[in-house]
Amino acid sequence: MKNILITGGAGFIGSNLALKLIEKGHKITVLDNLSKQIHGENPEVTSPLFKSIKDKVTFIEGTVISREDWTKALENQNVVVHFAAETGTGQSMYCIEKYTEVNIQGTAIMLDILANSENSVEKIVIASSRSIYGEGKYKHPDLGVVYPTHRKENDMLVGNFELTYSDEQELELLPTDEDSKIHPSSVYGITKQNQEQMIMTVCPTIGIAPVGFRYQNVYGPGQSLSNPYTGILSIFSTQIRNNNPIQIFEDGKETRDFVFIDDVVAATILGIEKEEANGHVFNVGTGVAIDVLEVANSLIKAYNIDVPVTVTGRFRLGDIRHNYADLTKIKTLLGFEPIVFFKEGIEKFSAWVLQQEIQEDKLSISLEEMKKKGLLK
Repeated sequence: MKNILITGGAGFIGSNLALKLIEKGHKITVLDNLSKQIHGENPEVTSPLFKSIKDKVTFIEGTVISREDWTKALENQNVVVHFAAETGTGQSMYCIEKYTEVNIQGTAIMLDILANSENSVEKIVIASSRSIYGEGKYKHPDLGVVYPTHRKENDMLVGNFELTYSDEQELELLPTDEDSKIHPSSVYGITKQNQEQMIMTVCPTIGIAPVGFRYQNVYGPGQSLSNPYTGILSIFSTQIRNNNPIQIFEDGKETRDFVFIDDVVAATILGIEKEEANGHVFNVGTGVAIDVLEVANSLIKAYNIDVPVTVTGRFRLGDIRHNYADLTKIKTLLGFEPIVFFKEGIEKFSAWVLQQEIQEDKLSISLEEMKKKGLLK
């Protein structure tokens, strides 16, 4: 059994992982700053995630940009699971210093401590992201596999949302494997790429095994229903339960790979426990692309609340069009298979949501921020 530090361990993925690792007999320490955007003004009262782990882990309220907090948290740890990060592609495009400081500098401080002082850390698991792939992988009818650059604002303003290559040929979407080109289209994606590369580069030189997980869109019971900046299922759920109309960006046909929290936890535990994971990065998803219109309509059906859905044609700069994962590597090396697919996952998620208090719909506030910054068109 291991001593395991989970940074961001009071968050959605981190708290679920902590509870499962405790079940398996591991001793868990959590370093978390209890961000108000996620946990509310008084986490002891307002954060089910924090309350779920509070008395079961060694909890350190602190920040990854503090060397002192890192030094305290790393003491006697065998494994570090580094989840603490600023998340969300849209917000990252105008909170640039904050995202860079927390995600990049925070990781750098940890590695600097480990490289320059005695420690007991054997493995670091880093939470990377599908966002590092940018617009992803496509097949050109003549050129084969291509990686289109970011979509042009002028194209999207006239409703051309799909990816084309330089010769305007129509492209066929392919799943992104781990060898796909890394070319993020947001500051968030850039910081996750940087985190992953630092961990995978530095750790082998200091005798620590690195493992990276490029998570797709994670959802499930427990995720924040009050954060208007990230988590489309939560955002739509809060709008529906407030009887507010849903306004969908682009043409509603943009797709994501939605992966259920239990599958994400299972994959991460394989990375912690299996030596076969050492030195590798893995996609974690379902390998299935679901479009945003299907998400909205599935949630409306699940809650039995008929709100209007409007496809607006508006868009956010920095958003990608499509992405879904190729799972060949994680299936082959770690034996991971997703168990919960979208239909069942929506049922589990919506059943949980209906047991929660209805949250204030703050989406318009976040959209107004983006509009003022010139990122919402």
